[in-house]
Amino acid sequence: MQKDQLFTRRRMLLAGAAALGTAGTAGIVLAAEGDESARSAAAPVAGPQARQVLKPSAFRLQPLTGFGPPHTAPRKLKVRKKPIMEISGRGRCMMLTFDDGPNPNYTPHILDTLAKYDVRAMFFVCGECVVENRELLARMADEGHVVGNHTWTHPLLTTLGRKEIRSEMERTSDVIEDTYGERPQWFRAPYGAWNRAAFQLGADMGMEPMAWTVDTTDWMEPGIDTIIDQVESGAAPGVVVLSHDAGGDRSQTVQALREWLPYLIDSGYRLTVPSRRM
Repeated sequence: MQKDQLFTRRRMLLAGAAALGTAGTAGIVLAAEGDESARSAAAPVAGPQARQVLKPSAFRLQPLTGFGPPHTAPRKLKVRKKPIMEISGRGRCMMLTFDDGPNPNYTPHILDTLAKYDVRAMFFVCGECVVENRELLARMADEGHVVGNHTWTHPLLTTLGRKEIRSEMERTSDVIEDTYGERPQWFRAPYGAWNRAAFQLGADMGMEPMAWTVDTTDWMEPGIDTIIDQVESGAAPGVVVLSHDAGGDRSQTVQALREWLPYLIDSGYRLTVPSRRM
């Protein structure tokens, strides 16, 4: 009797698969009765409407925003009156941050150097740069870097109204989530120009404000030796280093990083990223 029941169930499943033939071929994995590991998987529909099965990073490059889950609701945070300027932690910990990108001319070289020394960093990105370089954000996610919000167009926030500031921040968080895979939990004001609205809106969107301790001054293109000296002389536990991977000619930044990063490591510093919440 049990064999007859099992045979009947299989016939019903196969009949259901055949009924789906106009939409695609169904792949069905049958398991013995009581086997909780049974799984079923549908094969891609043939024809021009078929989607190639994507790896996780590739999926971030082609987000199905029209059909996927809605944006995650941020957790409301306490509104700070000043940004975080250093990291806490035991031992000789420092954090590297890069602003204004991603940029196809410089960001890949910076990522290559970080990967060479197995170092993770923070990248505060601009939304308008993300939409043109989504693959670089996907790479950041794959390699364990933390991505923060640096507004859409890099404006001086102190000259904008609250509605404009919200748009700059919100649009950037949306494109980061669509491309990187999750909403940013950190925000940095362009030019380090903070105001009350930036702190309030950032907290409303679930982002902590992050500034820096040591400015490499690479935005002035002062020369490779000057950039190296800024980092090496400013190195100390808890320091947050500011560099840039876009916004101008960043070839000096790329070259200097190859010099001062191994110096910090050889000096006993551990380069890290912040925990999800400080």
